[in-house]
Amino acid sequence: MEDGKSTGPKAKWWSRPTAGSATRTAPDEPSPAEDAAPVADPTESGTPRADVPPRSPAPVPPPAVPAEAPPAAPAVPPVTPLHEPDQYSTPPYGGPGPWAPAPPVQRPVPTPAHGTPVPPQYAGTNGAGIPTSPTPTPPPHVPRQQPQLQQPQPQPQPQPQAASAQWLQYDPWGAPRQPLTNPGPPLGADTGRKKSRRGSLLVGAVLLALVAGGIGGGIGAYIERNGGLTQVELPQAGRSSGGRAPDSVAGIAASALPSVVTLHVSGATESGTGTGFVLDGSGHILTNNHVVAPAGQGGEITVTFSGGETARGKVVGKDSGYDLAVVKVTGVSGLKPLPLGNSDNVQVGDPVVAIGAPFDLSNTVTSGIISAKDRPITAGGEKGDGSDISYVDALQTDAPINPGNSGGPLVDTDAHVIGINSAIRAADSGSAEEGGQAGSIGLGFAIPINQGKRVAEELINTGKATHPVIGVTLDMKYAGDGARVGAKGAAGKSAVTPGGPGAKAGIRPGDVITEVDGRRVHSGEELIVKIRAHRPGDRLDLTLTRGGKDLSISLTLGSASGT
Repeated sequence: MEDGKSTGPKAKWWSRPTAGSATRTAPDEPSPAEDAAPVADPTESGTPRADVPPRSPAPVPPPAVPAEAPPAAPAVPPVTPLHEPDQYSTPPYGGPGPWAPAPPVQRPVPTPAHGTPVPPQYAGTNGAGIPTSPTPTPPPHVPRQQPQLQQPQPQPQPQPQAASAQWLQYDPWGAPRQPLTNPGPPLGADTGRKKSRRGSLLVGAVLLALVAGGIGGGIGAYIERNGGLTQVELPQAGRSSGGRAPDSVAGIAASALPSVVTLHVSGATESGTGTGFVLDGSGHILTNNHVVAPAGQGGEITVTFSGGETARGKVVGKDSGYDLAVVKVTGVSGLKPLPLGNSDNVQVGDPVVAIGAPFDLSNTVTSGIISAKDRPITAGGEKGDGSDISYVDALQTDAPINPGNSGGPLVDTDAHVIGINSAIRAADSGSAEEGGQAGSIGLGFAIPINQGKRVAEELINTGKATHPVIGVTLDMKYAGDGARVGAKGAAGKSAVTPGGPGAKAGIRPGDVITEVDGRRVHSGEELIVKIRAHRPGDRLDLTLTRGGKDLSISLTLGSASGT
């Protein structure tokens, strides 16, 4: 439509004041500079001005519909503003002024291709590394309208639904940000400080672990070498009063040990060790004959008491038939005699305690029971003529007895002597006295104290012991059951001593004696043991066999001197 204004095209430029004098030419006169070199619009093709930032190319709009051209601007006199006010308020002017500021840089908003995956929104940073909030999504860019023409506004291109605001926030001219594909916290000054702090904490933890390990290792080494940080004390029961029941093994041993002694015997050709016990306050000590036998006529006997005191001993009397001897010590006071019991009261199964010096181990205590009574045993016989053979009707015990226990006491629960330990049964050689030195196998033998008491009294009073006899010579080679009287005696004499107890009772050579006081006799040795278990003058009842007939006789035991 015609509005009275020129419709022809009008030149465009961005006007700026020129440096130098402020005096301007008349407004009706055109400026030579303006006529000579019109300033090109930065939106047009050509080299952009250095003081005007380049603008991004605007999207190409569709073909514009011809519109009415704006009225031509009148010539601007030099002393007035460069142009009159625009009555149409065409941007960027709209009002008079010496110049108009350059429009802000308008950057294109790239649109990703359809179907491109879009990462989640992220926080960017400025040039100093400080995180910034996400830039709000700008509205679709509308190309600036040319000041000369009124053109229809181009419609914004529809965005693909797959594109997100993250792509709209991407600014290639902005401050550097994290890669679009890198999720996580933004990179910046704070993150660096956190990493530095974390690194310091890690180093500190490692150093603390090393120091703690060194200290722990040092403490462990000290404990290993020195047994702990403090002295180790293990729990322990307190000291007791030491009292024990009198009938216990400990009570019996405590009562009997002060009366038990150890004898060391040495002679010209041999020596030995044995045990004895105190009989009275005068210093008489009872022991076995085979213990003191090595001393002979000029040997020495040393007596050691349980407390360690020692004294010289002298043989008062001895008897090989009973294997008993008495030794006396002088110059010793405070002796404690050991009470004597009654061996006739002993029952099989009674508890007993044996005390001695097995293998020279003084004050050794063992315990057991009476395992049998009236065991006929023989010991000795080293001389070969039978003069050193002893015949004992012994008490058998399983209390351990070994070489060195000989002569020691076998006591009951009242700590009374009921026997004198004399022999053991060895597994290989019969008895220790026969040469066997094996240890105990639970078969020990003790002379009953009733027999020992009688012999000890005779040895102390007379220096010799008497033996009960029946006045016959026995055939020791007889292999039948019983004890057979020999056909001839020693030196061709009669086997029955004329006028002796046997002859008076009617015993004849060849008779076989089978019982003594109703107890069966199986051998000559057993008959001797049974006779010697009595005193001279005791009356015996014998059963014998003569010509196939059994006969019973009675006799009174005679007496013979021992050796």
